[in-house]
Amino acid sequence: MSTATTSLPIRVPSVGESITSGVLGSWKKKDGEIVSSGDALFEIETDKVTSEVFAETDGTLEILIAEGTEVKV
Repeated sequence: MSTATTSLPIRVPSVGESITSGVLGSWKKKDGEIVSSGDALFEIETDKVTSEVFAETDGTLEILIAEGTEVKV
């Protein structure tokens, strides 16, 4: 039986042409938590909008970026 795992990065969708970065506002799930496709994972905050980012697939969440960190969008 195989126990191999595959890591998939979470992609932050574009929130506007002129917006290139945002702040990871808050995680909606905990590190190590099982997530399903469509689950809200975190909020991304920009100077113009706050948006939720959703899981694209089922899996286990591994949090690598802390709340309050600036990220590219």
